[in-house]
Amino acid sequence: MPSSKPPNSPARPEEPQKPVPPEAPELIWLRPERTGRGPRPAHSRDSIAAAAIAIADAEGLDAVSMRRVAAALGAGTMSLYNYVPKKEHLLDLMLDAACGEYRLPPAPSGDVRADLASLAHEQLTLFRRHPWLPGLVIARPGIGPNALRYTDHFLAVTAPTGLPGGTRMEAMAMFNGFICQFAQYERTAAAGAKWQAEMVGYLTQAAMSGAYPNLAQAFATAGPPADPDQAFDRTLDRVILAILAPATGS
Repeated sequence: MPSSKPPNSPARPEEPQKPVPPEAPELIWLRPERTGRGPRPAHSRDSIAAAAIAIADAEGLDAVSMRRVAAALGAGTMSLYNYVPKKEHLLDLMLDAACGEYRLPPAPSGDVRADLASLAHEQLTLFRRHPWLPGLVIARPGIGPNALRYTDHFLAVTAPTGLPGGTRMEAMAMFNGFICQFAQYERTAAAGAKWQAEMVGYLTQAAMSGAYPNLAQAFATAGPPADPDQAFDRTLDRVILAILAPATGS
């Protein structure tokens, strides 16, 4: 195919390619809080997270927005994005700030069962203090510095079991999941007393209908409604037994 360039025409110099800026990290934890240049920032991640947590504690997680947090800090909404580029990052900061409230001992006692029970009660107390937190833990697991401190403590507590690290990580997911679900159920039951009473009445009728013999047997042997803390401890014992059980299979 003949060239379309006129004969003896000078070659066009190639345009220098512009450098492509590196893509910003998706995780807030990979972004430096400040570069060290310029004036000291007016706000910090800690103060931003604290303002957001105060809103969530008072009104629920749905009430948290960049605008509301900025107003609480006395800042402009757009200026807040210089600290927290997007809403997901704000949630991550809130979760990790809440995890910073864990009162973890310097080292495990060596009694795995007792240490896990203590850790579970510490987590339930945290969830009761921040009712929005269990849902966030389930939807967006924390990997910030305080969440990693909790994870490292759990792995240290369960080290005497001799289970592989991966198995203990799975056990932690089961452990945390149980406490999250319990806290959410407890909150739902407290907020919907009328619905709870109607549900009990409905299930009682279903058990008495004869169509569900196993349900009827369970109702016949059930005692009075359990105290929430007692119900938590009983179920927690089963979860801990499952964690301590020897691993089988591959």
